Amino acid sequence: MRPFGPPHSPRFLHDLRGELARVVADLFDGLEGKDEEDEQRFHGWADTVASGLDPSGGQRGLEKAQQARRELGAYLAGLIDTKRRRDGSGILGPLARETGPGGSMSTAELVSTAIVLLIAGHETTVNLISNATLTLLRHPEVLERFRKEPELVVPLVEEVLRYEPPVQFIPFTTTLADIDIAGTTIPKGAPVRLMLASANRDPKRFEDPDRFDPDRADNEHLGFYTGIHYCFGAPLARMEAQLALPELFRRIRNPRLLADPPPYRANPVLRGPHHLPVAIDGLTTP
Repeated sequence: MRPFGPPHSPRFLHDLRGELARVVADLFDGLEGKDEEDEQRFHGWADTVASGLDPSGGQRGLEKAQQARRELGAYLAGLIDTKRRRDGSGILGPLARETGPGGSMSTAELVSTAIVLLIAGHETTVNLISNATLTLLRHPEVLERFRKEPELVVPLVEEVLRYEPPVQFIPFTTTLADIDIAGTTIPKGAPVRLMLASANRDPKRFEDPDRFDPDRADNEHLGFYTGIHYCFGAPLARMEAQLALPELFRRIRNPRLLADPPPYRANPVLRGPHHLPVAIDGLTTP
């Protein structure tokens, strides 16, 4: 985490803000792909690796995910070697040169970490932005207010994280001891699935939980999980969504859904549309 933010890299995220804003603007200005020659490859790998979390995919789905992970790992291993030989910036460069109490990470450890960062940072943010877009188009009164009050984006993103979180549940948890919950004992060593989306709509915690309300008070959701496993990429995800959504709805004219519900990704863990067909009447000028 040291290359990512405070206290060791206090300006890392702050200094990304301008670049992220330029990326958003460039996408609308028809410059998609410039200096991003590997983006489509990453998207394909990320989508296939993430699909391996879906148990309904069977052995074939698992094999495809494993193959994509091997291809992605080989690409990242070469990139790590380049970053080590050159003074690479960003996240991967400092990680490749990092020396902690246990020494430096091996290439295999760096590749594994980089894959986690890519999947967790790519798939989840894609779903956060698409889920927010879909939710706003389903709530035209909120969208109209958002157009007039772009500063609403901060509580709006938090409510999307509660109402339609990109990560629906945590599938890989095991009890370290017997746990008694509501009269039921979960034995030590049992696999547990933590249903974050269900907790985010718990009527004992949130009033009228099935209502989308960006003015919701005390909105301590589990969109980024909790405790020692709280997503350390949460500040970056928030910033990406807070930059993308106001620009999106400032630039597109008269957006309307062409399919509701849209086709969803075949993945019960990472929830979001596979495609979000939207008709518009054109773009406004920057």
